[in-house]
Amino acid sequence: MAKRMKEKAARVEERREKRPFATAKYVRISPDKVRIVLALIRGRSVAEAMAILQATPKAASEAIFKVLNSAAANAEHNKDMSIDDLYVAEAFANAGPTLKRYQPVSKGRAHHILKRTSHITVILDSKEGL
Repeated sequence: MAKRMKEKAARVEERREKRPFATAKYVRISPDKVRIVLALIRGRSVAEAMAILQATPKAASEAIFKVLNSAAANAEHNKDMSIDDLYVAEAFANAGPTLKRYQPVSKGRAHHILKRTSHITVILDSKEGL
């Protein structure tokens, strides 16, 4: 079983290098809030995903729009791919480092405040590869 898992991991890694992607690190928004918006664009064409992000009133949509735009530019410039043929193959947000802060409250006490950060990754692929 381990042999098949290694072969699958090698295939995935080999495929990932060919696909254009972009990553935004240390974005000051919670990964849970980002994942809600990423679910809206996963599997959509780039043009449709950009339209959805511009119409979505969530704080994460601006950061995701920038990452998607960067991934499309990477595809066009580095891989010589047409943006019209691309779709969002994978989109995920991992947790970055958490900033720990304190909110002073009554009687000399303090409450913890966790200011979470995200690493947002968008991977594109061409429709003809389906």
